[in-house]
Amino acid sequence: MDSKKIQMPREVHIGPDIIDNTGSICKDLRFEGNVLVVTGPNTLKIGADKAIESLEKENFSVDLFKIDSATSQTVKNVEDKLDGTSLIIGVGGGKVIDVAKMAATNAGIYFISLPTAASHDGIASPLASIKNSAGSVSLTAEAPIGVIADTNIIRNAPFRLLSAGCADIVSNYTAIKDWQLANRLQNESYSESAAALSIMTAKLIMKSSKSVKPGLEESARLVVKSLFSSGMAISIAGSSRPASGSEHKFSHALDKIAKKPALHGEQCGVGTIMMMNLHGGDWKVIKNALKDMNAPTNAYELGIDPDDIIEALTLAHTIRPERYTILGDRGLSKDAAKKLAIKTGVI
Repeated sequence: MDSKKIQMPREVHIGPDIIDNTGSICKDLRFEGNVLVVTGPNTLKIGADKAIESLEKENFSVDLFKIDSATSQTVKNVEDKLDGTSLIIGVGGGKVIDVAKMAATNAGIYFISLPTAASHDGIASPLASIKNSAGSVSLTAEAPIGVIADTNIIRNAPFRLLSAGCADIVSNYTAIKDWQLANRLQNESYSESAAALSIMTAKLIMKSSKSVKPGLEESARLVVKSLFSSGMAISIAGSSRPASGSEHKFSHALDKIAKKPALHGEQCGVGTIMMMNLHGGDWKVIKNALKDMNAPTNAYELGIDPDDIIEALTLAHTIRPERYTILGDRGLSKDAAKKLAIKTGVI
């Protein structure tokens, strides 16, 4: 049997105003010297300025790099800034964290994740979503050495981002069903412990769906912890299987087709409703929980043309074809896709 490396963050700090301790956290982790803070245009004022202030108090010399997209070129631009740097801190949303994570992995240096919103499970996972000429690809990266999640910053982020994070966690339900199917039909390796952690996380969010509210520190804390444990399930599995199945394929297909795609988590949530129906599961429970969390449950709420939903359903099986799901090798016919979307009220 091959040995397997499981990567986890060494320290996770979750709480209000924890960003003010960034410098001392880095000192406790025994970092010294130069730190590169990667951030976005909006997250500079929200988070990066505070993190830099805290680092400078502890005598770190800090460079700042602003990015606005998650492309392979942006990753390279960050790598070019790393002369003598011992640590990268990504302060921002998914794009910032993915770029910082990938640049740190390529350069062989450590990375700390400092999310300003809880919109998807990339905050702690060993994966990064980066765009190249062929579209968006999921790349294997090193997991962050630390996570600093300031729940005051996250609760003040647009509530839409938090509810998208919830929907991304709900999608674990169908991801696990697809993984079990691939295990039975394709003998794909399956981890009971990763699957159990993933499902437990999804159940917790579903149970708390009515209490996820705008501006509440408790809501921000719950979602961050859930996204973190989803990321841990990915680390244990050594792949994104516990958190990504047919519903993610549908979302990636929509990204290619829709004129203006919705948020990743929102699309995955709507995908979960339909894929749960294909699995013969209780899709209405999923739909109601998403409604409670203020996440979209249909094309209209996603702001996406119903025809694009049908096309994405017929195309979804071609995304990552090596990953077997309920969509099989041939996918859905147009008629079956239309019937599915109508039956579940997505269109």
